[in-house]
Amino acid sequence: MNRSTAGFVIMAAMSLGVPPAQAGPCSADIARFEEAVRASAGKPDAGAFAPQSVGAQTDREPTPASIARANQRARAAFNRALARAKRLDARGDARCTAALERAEGMYNLH
Repeated sequence: MNRSTAGFVIMAAMSLGVPPAQAGPCSADIARFEEAVRASAGKPDAGAFAPQSVGAQTDREPTPASIARANQRARAAFNRALARAKRLDARGDARCTAALERAEGMYNLH
C-alpha cells in the first residue's frame, strides 16, 4: 500500500462517525492552571491553603498533627473545588469559570 492510499484509508476511518472532541468553556484555563500547579511542585511555599482557623489564633502552639490535619483539609477542599470546575466544564456550564477561580484562590503557586 503506498502512502497516499494509506493516508486515504486513515482519513476515511477517522471520519466514520467519530465526533470531534468538544472542549468546554474552561478547558484551556483548567489545563493552564493544572500545568502551573505541576510546575510549582518543587517550590517550598506552593500548595493548597485555607484561611487560618479560630483555634490557630489562640495562644496555643500548633502541633505537627494539627498542621498535618489542616494541610490535608486544605488539599481535600482544593481537590473538590477543582473537580467541580472540571465537572461544570465537561457539561459546558459557564459556571466553571467561577469554580475554577475558587480553586485558584485556594492554591499558592509561589
